Amino acid sequence: MPPERLRGILLDKDGTLIDFDRTWGPAAYAVMTRVADGDRGRIEALMRVSHYVEDERRFLATSPLIAGSSAVYGPLWARALGCAAGPALYGEMDRLFREEGLRALTPIGQPAQIAATLTERGHAVGIATNDAEASARAQGTALGLDPYLAFVAGYDSGHGGKPEPGMVLAFAAHLGVAPTAVALVGDSTYDLVAARAAGAMAIAVLSGPAGEGARTELAPLADHVIGSIMDLPALLAGMS
Repeated sequence: MPPERLRGILLDKDGTLIDFDRTWGPAAYAVMTRVADGDRGRIEALMRVSHYVEDERRFLATSPLIAGSSAVYGPLWARALGCAAGPALYGEMDRLFREEGLRALTPIGQPAQIAATLTERGHAVGIATNDAEASARAQGTALGLDPYLAFVAGYDSGHGGKPEPGMVLAFAAHLGVAPTAVALVGDSTYDLVAARAAGAMAIAVLSGPAGEGARTELAPLADHVIGSIMDLPALLAGMS
């Protein structure tokens, strides 16, 4: 696809803009401690259903929290806590994750610099995440992305969640372009499947929790594979 036709670059957040383990590893432990009111038994139950390694403050690759929203893993947490699942619990989880995620926020490379470069080259920039929209906006502000963001969507923004194509289609509609004029950049199969389902370009980054080890899984679904968003400007320039 010629770069002049690529009008929009939609960025996944966790594992693409921010380091998943360094941000959400410590943040999740703090959230589990808070939501369990410090009860050790309930904290351990939360860690089990979250596939969380306490000593290393990180998630296993099998964790439902890596690509899923609180609406996905919330029922697991509800059972671990012995409380009712539903919007009240999920909203509280989102609030706590937003607070703790900001405290531990660790960017990958220089997101604001990349967003500025893309904008200068005529690409509209957006975020599509299975996190809550409020959390995405708060982290975007902390990363200095506000001046460059044309679009932000979370799982609760009304477009559905990835791997469904709704966020990608909404971004294209917001820009007034066809989905083929948009690329989605992300570190998971959810991102790439969403891009392909929408008819957009799928760009994989190897900056997620699995690192280089994700290449085998991601490459068959991707139009391009790069190390991180820091490689994105060169990739786009090379498409001419």
